[in-house]
Amino acid sequence: MTIFHRHRWLAPMLLLLPGLAWLAVFFAVPLGFLGYQSLQSGSFLTGYSFTWSFSNYSDAITEYSDQFIRSFVYAGIATILCLLIAYPLVYWIAFRGGRWKNLFLVVIVAPFFVSYLVRTLAWLNILADEGPVVGVLRWLHILAPDGRLLATGFAVVAGITYNFLPFMALPLYVSLEQIDVRLLEAAGDLYASKRAAFMRVTLPLSAPGIVAGTLLTFIPAAGDFINAQLLGTPQQKMIGNVIQSQYLERINYPSAAALSFILMAMILVALGFYAKVVGTEKLTG
Repeated sequence: MTIFHRHRWLAPMLLLLPGLAWLAVFFAVPLGFLGYQSLQSGSFLTGYSFTWSFSNYSDAITEYSDQFIRSFVYAGIATILCLLIAYPLVYWIAFRGGRWKNLFLVVIVAPFFVSYLVRTLAWLNILADEGPVVGVLRWLHILAPDGRLLATGFAVVAGITYNFLPFMALPLYVSLEQIDVRLLEAAGDLYASKRAAFMRVTLPLSAPGIVAGTLLTFIPAAGDFINAQLLGTPQQKMIGNVIQSQYLERINYPSAAALSFILMAMILVALGFYAKVVGTEKLTG
């Protein structure tokens, strides 16, 4: 009898070991160092020392509360827009796409084959003051003759929505594609209208995809800084822009680390509230 037969618990532990080691080296250790750094004081010129400086956290919240709020507002709006755009799109692909389903999915993820930076820069041309979008909106009198879209919150949210749309679309497609169409036929046989069948059958069964898509969209969007940097102004700065500035420009590592921890904590609190609202079963499904 081998050692694995005598100690059945050993095989699962050995299988988990590479993953646990990876998490320890590339997640737990850097996170611990970030927490250590957030409690330091000093400057780049004089050096930093660990002094349990919890004031870094209070100062960060006081000074950058607007950027925190703006980040969550922009991320929330972009997540809702992604859901409203992606759901009917992937619904049609799942139930009407036929043999062209894979092609339509490739079209959705095709932007991922281009650099994130290039995709965002493309919006500079799309929303340019002399571009076609602004021209049409001015012609329709939706924008004033001197109105513009660039350097506004609209441009930042539009860029975030575009860049993170596939994160919403793919989980939704997986949930919708797994729905047995016979359930919809059964709802019709029971005299349910198409709207009733959608609300009672399709929407509940696609809920895990909605939950997964909103999480995959909102969490990275809240920490994004490229869209605000390129499509906005200092008035549209998000907390990611502040963290980048603290690290690379001001070289204030303790403040940047504290801001990063606060952002993670706020996202975890939001995730806990979201889990309570939608239910842990849908969250883990």
